[in-house]
Amino acid sequence: MHTVAAVPSIAHLLGGGHLISTLIGVAVIAVVANRLLGARRGLGTTVLAGAIGWLTGTAMAIVLARSHEHGTAGFTRNHWLFVTFFTLSATVWIEMLAKPGALARAQAGLGTIPRPIKSMRRRSQRLSRYVQITRIAARNGLGRDLGVTDDDEPIEGRPPVAVRIRRALEQAGGMFVKLGQVISTRADLVPQSVVDELSKLQDSVSPAPRDAVEAMFEEELGRPVAEVFAEFDWEPLAAASIGQVYSARLKTGEAVIVKAQRPGIGAAVERDLDVLEQLGHTAEARVPVAAEYRVMDLVDEFSNGLREELDFRVEARNATEISRNLIDDRVRIPKVYDELSTGRILVMERFDGVSCRQVDQIDTIPGVDRQQLADIMLRVAMRQMLVDGLFHADPHPGNIFVLRDGTLGLIDFGAAGRLDGAQMASLREMMFAVGQRDASLLRQAVLDVATVRAGFDDDLFERALARFMARHLAPGVPPSAAMFNDLLQLLFSFGIFIPAEFSTFFRSLVTLEGTLKTLAPGYNVIESAEQVATEMVRDQLRPGSVEELAKQEVFKLAPVLRRIPRHIDRLATIAERGDLRARVSLLSLEEDVRVVTTLWNRAILAFLGGIVGLISVGLIAIKGGPDFTGQTSLYEFFGYFGLFCSTVLVMRVLISILRDGLN
Repeated sequence: MHTVAAVPSIAHLLGGGHLISTLIGVAVIAVVANRLLGARRGLGTTVLAGAIGWLTGTAMAIVLARSHEHGTAGFTRNHWLFVTFFTLSATVWIEMLAKPGALARAQAGLGTIPRPIKSMRRRSQRLSRYVQITRIAARNGLGRDLGVTDDDEPIEGRPPVAVRIRRALEQAGGMFVKLGQVISTRADLVPQSVVDELSKLQDSVSPAPRDAVEAMFEEELGRPVAEVFAEFDWEPLAAASIGQVYSARLKTGEAVIVKAQRPGIGAAVERDLDVLEQLGHTAEARVPVAAEYRVMDLVDEFSNGLREELDFRVEARNATEISRNLIDDRVRIPKVYDELSTGRILVMERFDGVSCRQVDQIDTIPGVDRQQLADIMLRVAMRQMLVDGLFHADPHPGNIFVLRDGTLGLIDFGAAGRLDGAQMASLREMMFAVGQRDASLLRQAVLDVATVRAGFDDDLFERALARFMARHLAPGVPPSAAMFNDLLQLLFSFGIFIPAEFSTFFRSLVTLEGTLKTLAPGYNVIESAEQVATEMVRDQLRPGSVEELAKQEVFKLAPVLRRIPRHIDRLATIAERGDLRARVSLLSLEEDVRVVTTLWNRAILAFLGGIVGLISVGLIAIKGGPDFTGQTSLYEFFGYFGLFCSTVLVMRVLISILRDGLN
């Protein structure tokens, strides 16, 4: 009789204004629980924890009221207690179940105005592209979870893994072709077989429709094309995945090259980069070899470079700065028309000449000495790389012109490398060491800027460098820029990670070697580069230079020298009083802190699991207490619930230990 009567009373307690005030109270509890537990999650997870706590707490209070002989007596009290308890529990479990860092990243987006329809459309496009890419990868036999393992044994009728990777990237198209081209330049991170295969990728696409390009021009320039240019040839000179190039003439009569971004490419690039980053995280998490080769480093380098390439103002700044640094008037950089250039349009001077690919036509230009031109180009490139710190990163034959007046012209500065002072000094010393065949000097030059893993063997590394030099720089063996690919692989095998800018430098050097040999067959790029680097190092060692360097070092040391007497006096005074102490900083390394933190976290979880288990057993052993349901008391319910939580905590610790192999 009491049970039946309790139902309408409970409905009354939960209805109308009571429900509104209850939900407000639950929201406050959820926020407070978030703060008390230190979760500090976003609005979405706070609402979710509150909803779980309210639903579970309400159900518990109703069950208790229905089974109690006094009906709804104490219902409000029990309801709030249960809601508070289960909101706290939900907050903890959401924290434990969430992928580490995922909720924190999601929280960062709450400061912007939500656009659910646009967001859903973007997510749908990204998901569709993700599914397409994974199907292409699976169809090319790249293995479970998109993985490529070292033990990928050749199977009859199936091509090698490098070929399958190339085919998958070609079929994926878009930015994935450019990704393959970037990977083919990172011999320090991927096997040589993959480098060789991905070097075959070609970025060939059909031109974008004229109407779409013309509309983009008017949007960027604010007026029709005919009002800006006296002539404009709508047949592209070249078309690639990012942009296409046109020939035009300004109203003032200057011949120009106009580089236009493909309409809509920005959104497509961002979509593909989102998919690529997700694939990179998946690969590193599930495939050991992907983590070993630092896949996310490749993805980050590619993403940053591609986003810069989408902004033509970056290319304009590169061209202007390289032109400003140029001191040899036998090499020219095209003028940039800043007033007509935007983020998606670049207008530059058009050179009158032929590219280095057209060797037969170069010979028709009067007074041209191709050997001399190769020397000029090498010295200019080496100065850019080792002195200026900003260099043309893609000097292939199509980007170097021989002009009608016998000078050289450089074009296309979308790919440019930047080096800081320490990196340039290291590279100069590396080139000097190669020229001197000095393994010890080469080792020191590498270690000046490299990051090495724990347990690195310095002597073993120097002996490996000596063998490298004996193999590639022996008497009678012509050196080649390709030997730097072997050097990068050697560094990787020792766990030495050099800055990404070094890979750009070596790639540019290899590309430059091919260009100069096309321009002047038989030209020895490495020997000439060694000679130029040696001259640069020796210039620093001349009396005037040494004196200047000494002055600079003295000026740097002057503040330190002024403080030394005062420090010595303080040390002597402290020692005389007997107060001299030595302090050792424990756990100063991030790796040590991470290990200790992990151990403490596991110990605390195990301890809490044991304490909760003991308390729960005590609750189960208590006889009597409020009825919960059937033959189970409320004490027994919380006891069993606590045992469950205790088991989960202990099992979590065991799983983490087993994952580390410490069994």
